[in-house]
This record gives sequence, structure tokens and C-alpha cells, in this order.
Amino acid sequence: MLLTVLENTASRQPGEAAMTLVNRFSVIAIALAALGTSMTTASAETYWQAAHPRRAEVNERLAYQNYRINRGVAEGRISPYEARRLHAEDRIIRHEERFMARFNGGHISRAEQRALNQQENAVSRQIAR
Repeated sequence: MLLTVLENTASRQPGEAAMTLVNRFSVIAIALAALGTSMTTASAETYWQAAHPRRAEVNERLAYQNYRINRGVAEGRISPYEARRLHAEDRIIRHEERFMARFNGGHISRAEQRALNQQENAVSRQIAR
């Protein structure tokens, strides 16, 4: 086998070896371009999945509760300690929503949405109005 490799190298023209390197680099460049295109497609799917109506409703409620907590702190109705605790509860709900969506192709089911809404209702009742 070593003899065949040596024979092939000896029979090459000087420009032929350089062309092989150029071909290798071309293949690598094409592969990287294809990989970049596929990653762009994946991120586009992720955006669509995150904007799914059930997920959007849950996330909008969490954002509004975050606003209410911050407003309560600014107006002096909620202590900073209480705000940290409420934000921590909202963060747990947000992580749970993402965890649920990860196992269902980027969506959450009606039952999962109902469970998340019940958790959000419990936090909402704790926020001073």
C-alpha cells in the first residue's frame, strides 16, 4: 500500500497537488455554507415556535405580572424582598413552560396551558393591586 502511495505521488504534476488542496478547501467551504444555512432555518423555526398562540399567551401574562411587580415596588406596595420572591415564582413558571414546549415540538398543549395559567393565577393573587 505504501508503494502505491509513493508511486501516485511521484507520477503527479506539480500543479496537481495544489489543485487537490484547492478542491479540499472548496468542499469544506461548501459544507460550512450549508451548515450556516441550516442553522438559520433552525433559528427561524424556533422563533415561530416561541410565537405559538398558547405559548405567547402564557408569556404575555408573565410579562404583565413582571410589570405589575415592578410597579408595586415603585409605588411602595411591594417590598423588594417580596418582589424577588414573586419574580422567582414567575421564573419557575417560565422555565416550566419552556421545558413543556421542548417535549412537544415547540408547542404546549391545552392541558399544559391550563396548568401554567393556574400557577400564574396563584402568583397574580399575591401581587398587590
